[in-house]
Amino acid sequence: MSNPVIEAFFYGRALAEVLTEKLESNLTNTLSDLGKCEAELRSNLKELMVEVEARAQREASQGTTTTNNGVNETSEDLQETIDELRAQIASLRAELQQYRPQ
Repeated sequence: MSNPVIEAFFYGRALAEVLTEKLESNLTNTLSDLGKCEAELRSNLKELMVEVEARAQREASQGTTTTNNGVNETSEDLQETIDELRAQIASLRAELQQYRPQ
């Protein structure tokens, strides 16, 4: 290859092919990771829903007593449940932030 223009053309084409392959590989890996993250989040959400439903059914079957003004005596338990749910949401958000592009 004595012609520098032809040589530059082939180098440029080879560079473009290598960069395209690397980009494709990185994009595929990123999409795969996002798919895994989505599946984990759906699984966690499903588990959360099942746990909430089971707890609600359990508490409903036990029957909660109310005071004269209609406030549950188990309001502290409700607050604990809300705090736990908030902690789980914060944890899921933190996990999601790891997979979001910077």
